[in-house]
Parts: sequence; C-alpha cells; structure tokens
Amino acid sequence: MNKKFTIALIALISLVLLALIPYLIGRYADNNEDVAYTEPIPVEQHIEYGINCDSLTVERGVVRKNQSLSEILSFYDIGSEIIHQIASLSRPVFDVRKMRVGNPYTIILSKDTVPEPLYFIYEEDAVSYVTYKLKDQLKVEKGQKPLTRETRIASGVIESSLWNSLVENGNNPELAMEMSEVYAWTIDFFGIQKGDFYKVMYEELVVDGEPIGIGNVVSACFHHAGSDIYAFRFETNDGTGYYNEKGENLQRAFLKAPLRFKRISSGFSHGRMHPILKIRRPHLGVDYAADYGTPVQTIGEGTVIEKGWNKGGGGNYVKIKHNGSYTTLYMHLAGFAKGLKTGSRVQQGDVIGYVGSTGLSTGPHLDFRVFLNGKAIDPLKMESPPSEPVPQSYLAVFNQLKDSLKVGLDTVQVVSRESLVLGH
Repeated sequence: MNKKFTIALIALISLVLLALIPYLIGRYADNNEDVAYTEPIPVEQHIEYGINCDSLTVERGVVRKNQSLSEILSFYDIGSEIIHQIASLSRPVFDVRKMRVGNPYTIILSKDTVPEPLYFIYEEDAVSYVTYKLKDQLKVEKGQKPLTRETRIASGVIESSLWNSLVENGNNPELAMEMSEVYAWTIDFFGIQKGDFYKVMYEELVVDGEPIGIGNVVSACFHHAGSDIYAFRFETNDGTGYYNEKGENLQRAFLKAPLRFKRISSGFSHGRMHPILKIRRPHLGVDYAADYGTPVQTIGEGTVIEKGWNKGGGGNYVKIKHNGSYTTLYMHLAGFAKGLKTGSRVQQGDVIGYVGSTGLSTGPHLDFRVFLNGKAIDPLKMESPPSEPVPQSYLAVFNQLKDSLKVGLDTVQVVSRESLVLGH
C-alpha cells in the first residue's frame, strides 16, 4: 500500500473519532443520569419474630419430653455460664421450667463457616413467644405475632346438638362454646330441639395465614321454640354486652342452669316419691344428673350465707343470697371450691363446689333450689330479671349498627341436611 495513502487514511479515521467524542460523552452522561435517578426495586425481607433473617439460618424444633432449655442450648454449644445467665434473665419474663412438651421453638444462627447461635425463640402459644438474644448483650423479652381477626358466617339446622351441627357444616365446633356464652341467659342449650336453626357472624383469629381459634361473636340469630332470638355485640364506656334488636340486654341476672348436666332426673314437685325413704314428700327443686366431680357454678352474683352439712339429707351444701329477693341452694356436693366460706362474695359463673352423692342420694347429682322472698319456686319456670339495656345516649349508634348487622344475618339462608331452606 502507498505510504502517502496510509497516512491519509489514518488522518481521516482520527478526524471521525474526534467528531464522535462529544456525542459519546453526551451518551455516557445521559446513561449515568438515568442510572442515578432510577428508583430501586424493593426486595421483600425475610422477617421472623421481628428479626431480619435474610442472611441467617433458621432451624426449628419442638420441646421433647423431659427436655429443658439448658439441654436445647447445650446442643448448639452454648456454655453453661451463658445458659445460667440466660435462665436468670428469664425469671421476671418467663419461667423456663414451664416450657411445655410439644411447643415449638426456633434457633436463628449466623451463616459463618462455623454457624453461631444468635437467637432462641420459644413459642408459649400460637400468638405469644419469648426471644432469647444469645450474643453480645444477653437479653430476654416477650413478643407477639401479628394477629388478625377475619369475619366469618356460620349457619345450620339442629339435628342433635349445636356442636354436631357446626361440625357437620364444616365449622369450628369451638363456636358452640362462644354461642352458649352469648345465649347463656336466654336459651337452655340442653333443651334445644331438632329443627331449631342458627346464623352467626363471628371473628376467626388468624396468625401467619392460619386460623388459630374463635374471637368474638359479632351478631347472631338463634331460632328456638318458634322465635328468632337476636344477639348484637355492642360496646359502651361501661363495657361490652349482647343485646337483642330492642336494645335489651341478653345477660340476665341468673344463668339458666348451674352446671353442665346429662339430664334432669327429678323436677319441682309438692308430692314426689322419695327414692330412698319411699314416702311422698315435697321436692322443691330440680335434680340435675351429672358426672361425679362436675363443677357447680353460682347462677348469679351474691354472698355465701351458709356452707356445710345439711342434716335433712342434703349432704354438703352451699346457700347464696343474690339480692333482696332471690336465694339459691346447691346440695349433695362432693366438696367445695377452694377458699369458699360463709361470707364469701361470688360472681356469676364462679365454681362453688362439685357434683357428688352426699346425704340421702342414690347417685351423683345436684339438687338445685331457688327461693323468691323466702318461698321455693320452680327453677325451670323462674323469670330472671334482665340487666341494664343499651343506655339512651348510645341508642342511636346501637340502632345503626344493629340494623346493618341484622340485614346481613337475614340474608343468610340456612339449609338443613335435607337441603330445606329455612332462612328468610
């Protein structure tokens, strides 16, 4: 190639490159400017028990029989001196001797060549846990997992019992206990009949996306003995209660029954044949047959005015004065609640004794009696005085809430096992 031509070609290429330099610099600057102002893409962190575990190792286990905190930590090469300090720090927060078999725990470790345990977490229950910080400054503190309350609706027709109906319809049977508490003063759940039906709006407690139990009943309608009995949860400055659609308090002064019984073995009578004495004499109460040791509760708030042995055949007994008009008597008890004595103040639902067969008795049962102004009355026919209704100052707010909840309940269709629609 000609030497002059080569020199000319090199000069031309140089001129082109010089011309392109400003353009390339501008492009570079533009690209840098774009990068500088681009929003970073958020990365979801792996958080457990409030700890960022992105660069850590998480191991899980459950407490085995006879396994202690010391044994678990020793497995991870934590020295006895550190374990002793941790146990001491734990005393005001959580008693390590109360770790339960089967409860889960978590160990969080570093990702070093030789992993180092950084945290130990013991779960007391589905919500509460105790965190033990194992490195640097030792620390023990309690925490709680985020708990959400999700509204659910359940409905069904009674074929045998509320419990069975809930199970048959795929609902949590624990709801039966909550509903029995709501309606404890208005419905005898041992007296519900086949064909009765219910609709209930309630809270399901959820942790980590998993249901762990039942929260509050928000509203309910129980069709019993031909009537719809509504219940609406409402809160005032004086507390929370359940009210019907008229704003009347469903909580009565007395429970419908003082225990969970199998059957009524004898009713109120002025001339019953006594099963042991074989003579006719008044039986001014109700006999509830129940398993030996079944807890007996006071049906209302009051004061214990008598406690001891009934010489007339009633065995161990407790007598409670509730107000100026009502007194109740509980007989044939196997024993009394710890600490109960004459003069004790009791609240509705407090356990006062246990079903037995003391005195003149053919088997374990509770002889329950009610006196109105000193005169025995039939407990099964007793009309319990209602508690306070929704205060007048809250009535407008209550009615607004009640109307909204009632519309929701009334739109629920209740289907029996035979697919009979009973909802309105």
